[in-house]
Amino acid sequence: MEKVKSVVILLPSLTAKDLALSVKAILAKAGYQVQLHGKGDIEGVDLFYVDTRQHLKELYAEGHGILAFYASGIVIRALAPMLDDKFKEPPVVAVARDGSSVIPLLGGHHGANELARTVAEGLECHAAITTAGDCRYRLALDNPPKGWKLQHPREAASIMARLVEGEAVSVSSDLDWLDESELLRADSAEIKLTTSLAPVEKETAKSALTYSPQKLVIGIGCERGVSAEHLIAHIEQVLADNRLAPEAIGLVASIDLKMDEYAIHQAAANFGVPARFFDAKTLDAEKDRLQNPSDIVFAEVGCHGVAEGAALAATGIAGKLLVAKVKSDKATCAIGLAEQPFGKDLPGKKRGSLAVIGMGPGQTAWRTPEATNLIASADKLVGYRLYLDLLGPMADEERRCDFKMGSEKERCRYALEEAGKGYDVALICSGDGGIYAMGALVMELLDRSLENGGVSDDAKRVALTHVPGISALQAASARFGALLGHDFCTISLSDLLTPWETILQRIEAAAKGDFVIAFYNPVSIKRRTQLATAREILMTERPADTPVLLASNLGRDNEALKLRTLENLDINEVDMLTVVLVGSSQSKVWRSGDHSIGDEGWLAYTPRGYAKRIDGEKEQ
Repeated sequence: MEKVKSVVILLPSLTAKDLALSVKAILAKAGYQVQLHGKGDIEGVDLFYVDTRQHLKELYAEGHGILAFYASGIVIRALAPMLDDKFKEPPVVAVARDGSSVIPLLGGHHGANELARTVAEGLECHAAITTAGDCRYRLALDNPPKGWKLQHPREAASIMARLVEGEAVSVSSDLDWLDESELLRADSAEIKLTTSLAPVEKETAKSALTYSPQKLVIGIGCERGVSAEHLIAHIEQVLADNRLAPEAIGLVASIDLKMDEYAIHQAAANFGVPARFFDAKTLDAEKDRLQNPSDIVFAEVGCHGVAEGAALAATGIAGKLLVAKVKSDKATCAIGLAEQPFGKDLPGKKRGSLAVIGMGPGQTAWRTPEATNLIASADKLVGYRLYLDLLGPMADEERRCDFKMGSEKERCRYALEEAGKGYDVALICSGDGGIYAMGALVMELLDRSLENGGVSDDAKRVALTHVPGISALQAASARFGALLGHDFCTISLSDLLTPWETILQRIEAAAKGDFVIAFYNPVSIKRRTQLATAREILMTERPADTPVLLASNLGRDNEALKLRTLENLDINEVDMLTVVLVGSSQSKVWRSGDHSIGDEGWLAYTPRGYAKRIDGEKEQ
């Protein structure tokens, strides 16, 4: 039985935190990807949530396994409106807060029962499993082990019901994973469990469950940019013409030059199997086994056949070419047959991924769910040491790849090349990864050739994702009200990578344009004069009482917020961790009666222009 991709533990209060951490450790040891989400401000969790029902619905819709330290009724009532197809539901498990019982509620045959057993065994408590087949035989016939797939799974319920009632069954000798089951067997039984590479009619499923061993490899060659619809339709036609069941597919394979071909990955996803890739040398080693070797293909990509070569390379020396390549106008498809069903250890190379993640200023509650999910699922976490530290328990030692300040190029290159090896890598940035962070450097390295300081071809083919985060300028403005309420710009005062003359031009232009300005990198240990110069320029274009916001360590325990004016701005109050926001000539300040917000209650905002509408309403 396959495990769910990820499990989210929902912790409603501090009372069950120690138990939740124990469960997290149990699941991690068992090979699950685990996140701990806490309601409210609970330290040491991976993500905060406020509305329990809404968070349950969001996790369920995203397909996460859910393990909730809540009463079963709360979980059931929250998810009830979303229950429409039991074949698509992710596992949902409730755990008693005292650790006495673990109850699979949904997705019993999609991992919930196995999840409940794993937790119960770890806690030495009771798993309240109620699905009939699991209770009597401890197996789910509609969810076979990895390497096997059931044809017409929706028809399995009626047969399973008959077996639970004690009816005998005839079991194919190929289904050795049923050898230890307690099924009542009889060779002449009406109910049959059989195997087939060929598709069977739905009517057959009324008296027989047919399992396809996932031994088939779909070898693919295609034009660059072929549509996923075209490629999937071509594969389906080749399968149908050769009476082969889609359920028997175990792998989609191609040459590594096609590792970033969208249609191939969509085809693999359509059939619910992995995609794997081989270099030209490996494919050309299959030359003598090809039915259609081509010198033209060899001249173009370095092997004599892509579709057939990939199918054979994936099946291994004991495999064979079952269907020679079939051409469409945009793709070729060949089918190989492996000796055994594909399991966990797959041949070839998987496409790695790089997620450039903006984690916000550091506070867990400001990190997006997308960022949290990608951090949890990554094989490697790459980043500046301080940024990884801010991830707290999510940045476990096994996955951390720490880099020093100033090693930005090495950090990004390492992340790309590790992803090029097939790892799923998360490159951690503070704020937003695309704002004065690693996002642009990653793109520049991808844009350069290897000879010109870029990265390898493998690194260029990774699945690239840029995950937005809350930037320091957004957080600072929000902490003080809405200083970015009208047109604004950002300027870095660091002349390490940009000439000071260029920075001066930008300051002068922003001053004349009356933009609110966010100054990043305002000072450093060696650089103390640039902010003072910027202040002098701005003083010539806007009032002396223009509000200036100084914000440092935003979202962290030592957060500091100060409201100043252009006239009384003291450069000595600013350090490397400070973002400086200077208002426009129209920006205003206001003091709230709540002195716990802003700077002793002082807030700042830049009017958008609604005054005319407000005043117009007053005159009517």
